[in-house]
Amino acid sequence: MSANHTAQPLDFIRQIVAEDLKAGKNDGRLVTRFPPEPNGYLHIGHAKSICLNFGIAREFGGQCNLRFDDTNPTKEEQEYVDSIQEDVRWLGFDGEDRLYYASDYFEQMYDYAEHLIKTGKAFVCDLTADEIREYRGTLTQPGKNSPYRDRSVEKNLNLFRRMRAGEFPDGGRVLRAKIDMASPNINMRDPVLYRILHADHHRTGDKWCIYPMYDYAHPISDALEGITHSICTLEFEDHRPLYDWTLDHLPVPYRPYQYEFARLNLTYTVMSKRKLLKLVQEGRVAGWDDPRMPTISGMRRRGYQPEAMRHFCDLIGVGKRENLVELSLLEYCVREDLNRRAPRVMGVLRPLKVVLVNYPAGQVEELEAVNNPEDPAMGARKVPFSRELFIEREDFMEEPPKKFYRLAPGREVRLRYAYFIKCLEVVKDNTGEVVELRCTYDPETRGGYAPDGRRVKATLHWVSAPHARPAEVRLYDRLFTKPNPGEDKDTDFLAHLNPHSLETLKPCWVEPSLAAATPGNFYQFERLGYFCADKETGPGNLVFNRTVTLKDPWAKIQQVEK
Repeated sequence: MSANHTAQPLDFIRQIVAEDLKAGKNDGRLVTRFPPEPNGYLHIGHAKSICLNFGIAREFGGQCNLRFDDTNPTKEEQEYVDSIQEDVRWLGFDGEDRLYYASDYFEQMYDYAEHLIKTGKAFVCDLTADEIREYRGTLTQPGKNSPYRDRSVEKNLNLFRRMRAGEFPDGGRVLRAKIDMASPNINMRDPVLYRILHADHHRTGDKWCIYPMYDYAHPISDALEGITHSICTLEFEDHRPLYDWTLDHLPVPYRPYQYEFARLNLTYTVMSKRKLLKLVQEGRVAGWDDPRMPTISGMRRRGYQPEAMRHFCDLIGVGKRENLVELSLLEYCVREDLNRRAPRVMGVLRPLKVVLVNYPAGQVEELEAVNNPEDPAMGARKVPFSRELFIEREDFMEEPPKKFYRLAPGREVRLRYAYFIKCLEVVKDNTGEVVELRCTYDPETRGGYAPDGRRVKATLHWVSAPHARPAEVRLYDRLFTKPNPGEDKDTDFLAHLNPHSLETLKPCWVEPSLAAATPGNFYQFERLGYFCADKETGPGNLVFNRTVTLKDPWAKIQQVEK
């Protein structure tokens, strides 16, 4: 057990693990698993489960398997398998040689199904899907037995083998467990174990035309892999009796146990794979890795780092009660991480040209700029300074209000790492828009300090116009306008999409050091926020995504609560 467990209280899952290990349960073994279905890309909720399952194994000296529960060939693709493996590795976890698929066990699952038939615990049912739902009953009314429930073992075996042989069409028959149609738990009312699907599987091809249901395949996969702690989210709590029933009635080599924890729900987004798929298929976003998506690949593309994601999962903890976590807490973790590690650079998103009329034409200075004040070891860099510059358009106002301290006619400000400048003249085009400022600089204020002690109230970032590199910058906001877009069952969640969730700016201008940026490089654009080079970035094509702003709403929330 790692040392940190002696210094801080354990969550209830880790408490169970610690007590089981102390008692010598499972012969002292600890094996967890992360079992995604390869029918979509993983999201931040899956990140919590990854950190929990792999984290517990790492902390307590156990093992964690990555297993794909690939039991539905109509919705699964190799693309999803590849993306899931990439996401797990990116988060900092590695199943090493423990990569498994439920499809690895299809033959054993079939044999176990025959065992259930032979022991009178399963039967082939000819009811249609609609009829099965009708016979199942309701939460207040018991179900009724299928008219095919009392078929003989021989008849059931014959039909089940013919199902496997492909004699029947999709939906023609199913294999059901024989449990209790009056059970208060609807999941125990003779649930379907196998259905007919004449569909090619991404791994087994056309070998099978019957496929096990998830609730049947999952406990068997756990047992065959020797899983000790099968950790699921709360929606599987009502399925646990079926998990136990399956294992109790089969001669499995190991007996795992299931434990449930609260899933992650995050404000201003949705966690349903069905809804995320709809966003992708309808073109509401630019794919699964759109930086507005809560997918791990989308957050990676946006510039979130794995250290911040893991820290976020640690902060929210592991509980038994569902809750809605503020998106601002995740952004806080991202911001804190990048503040320590991101190089500082200068970029201008909405450029306004400045000409220093008293600066020598053709002269260029190399000024020293700090790379990260949080980490002196990151050193400094040189940035060019010249007669023509770009500043942010919003850093100038011709008729400023009382509390506007940035550049205005006749006003002096500091340029970061450079000089004091004063605005003398405003140049406009024929529409009246300001297109250029003519200013003077004070050569005695190199480095941004005046030897006579005079002070200015604002410091602006800038780039040298002749040396700056053009870039496209994408400003991302929350995908939805409502904190819980899935809350109102009567309203389509798409009605709450934020029409302003993406703003694309170009050309923007960035300092020349960014010409070497490659996809995934992250930076703090001084005064503007944290940005990441997009996957489209390449030689001569700079594209940056805003990862998170500099403002920290979570810190303000904490201050108010205190």
